Amino acid sequence: MRTPETRGVSGTALSSATRLQAVLFDMDGTLVETEQYWGEAMFGLARELGGEFSAAARERTVGTSMRVAMDILYADLGVVRTEDQFLADAAWIEDRVAVLLGGEIHWRPGAQDLIAEVRHAAVPTALVTTTPRRLADIVLGAIGRAFPDVPPFDVTVCGDEVPARKPDPAPYLQAMAALGVDPGGCVVLEDSVAGATAGLAAGAAVLGVPSLQPLSPLPGLVLRSTLDGVGLADLDDVLAARDAVDA
Repeated sequence: MRTPETRGVSGTALSSATRLQAVLFDMDGTLVETEQYWGEAMFGLARELGGEFSAAARERTVGTSMRVAMDILYADLGVVRTEDQFLADAAWIEDRVAVLLGGEIHWRPGAQDLIAEVRHAAVPTALVTTTPRRLADIVLGAIGRAFPDVPPFDVTVCGDEVPARKPDPAPYLQAMAALGVDPGGCVVLEDSVAGATAGLAAGAAVLGVPSLQPLSPLPGLVLRSTLDGVGLADLDDVLAARDAVDA
């Protein structure tokens, strides 16, 4: 249990009534409606390669690394690309997504209110995304404008800053280490299979809020259809549900 003297990264004392040590958020599809931009870019690249990317294959790319996503795309199109061609294709995708991110970015329902409540309680936070830093910073700028007084995240970890990407636990373990928190006291928020798998493998409890990809029940994973109405008490319940499974 946390004691009254336990403090968050901001230095403000945390309530002894909560076991929650930190909240770690995925970005695309969890906090903001940006996952579709990756889909739009991949559909566009498929047309450039002379094919059509199927919706079923696109669904399997949600939350994955660029390498995995492109392998799915190539297999769906029935094309073989060299390493140099893959690098050029990946750059094409990233450049297209950067343009799309320059437009308006919309919150997922309930996400902004949840961050506000977590920050008000001085619970440490991290953003953990597979998106590379140059693109994530565009989104972080938009998110940050909604929080002019307190930065929304104490730590941010991007896909090009980790030794392995989701579903490997490395990104979440890196964020937890930077926050100085125990995985057992962390809740991860995710919308994808890869992300939920990574959070569970890191030792966290996971709140899954699927957007473009369905999530199946797993031990330690609590599913909600939306973050609308989700607050700190609900995150404590996610931890309790995980602990009940482990008991």
